[in-house]
Amino acid sequence: MKLLYSNTSPYARKVRVVAAEKRIDVDMVLVVLADPECPVADHNPLGKIPVLILPDGESLYDSRVIVEYLDHRTPVAHLIPQDHTAKIAVRRWEALADGVTDAAVAAVMEGRRPEGMQDSAVIEKQLNKVERGLRRMDQDLEKRKWCVNESFSLADIAVGCMLGYLELRYQHLDWKQQYPNLARHYAAMMKRASFKDTAPVIG
Repeated sequence: MKLLYSNTSPYARKVRVVAAEKRIDVDMVLVVLADPECPVADHNPLGKIPVLILPDGESLYDSRVIVEYLDHRTPVAHLIPQDHTAKIAVRRWEALADGVTDAAVAAVMEGRRPEGMQDSAVIEKQLNKVERGLRRMDQDLEKRKWCVNESFSLADIAVGCMLGYLELRYQHLDWKQQYPNLARHYAAMMKRASFKDTAPVIG
């Protein structure tokens, strides 16, 4: 299997962490979306990463589909619970974390538009989503070590990748001071080899 990814994509990082936690051998192929020769569009008509290319040439996208596929490839350390109630709780955390990431990415992209073409209202709207999402997650986490049932799961991975993206792109938000439960959770995540090895870098 091959994973098309970039170093700074929080969605691709989620897949890379899952593969590492599940001990699944995946050939990591670093791509640059802006490169005219980038192969992503050949495997995902949406032109987005991550994309998992299976041995038979079939491709999977987006990250939520890929992580579920990987989690069911081996019984080692299930990250998506088998129990339906717990599974829904984990997926809810993932949906919120991914939604906050979506909003953060949208604000970054708007801020990269040429001066005079940027819409400050769009940026503010997206960052308000980020703030509301962080507040809710911090409240829901409370003093627990992990997001769902005191067990490490995909919920924790999704939250950790979201926070890693904020640390990379939004250092001015000072979220660690505002949301101590999330800060504690992120510190625990960064002790794991899967997170250390996939820390986002700008090269």
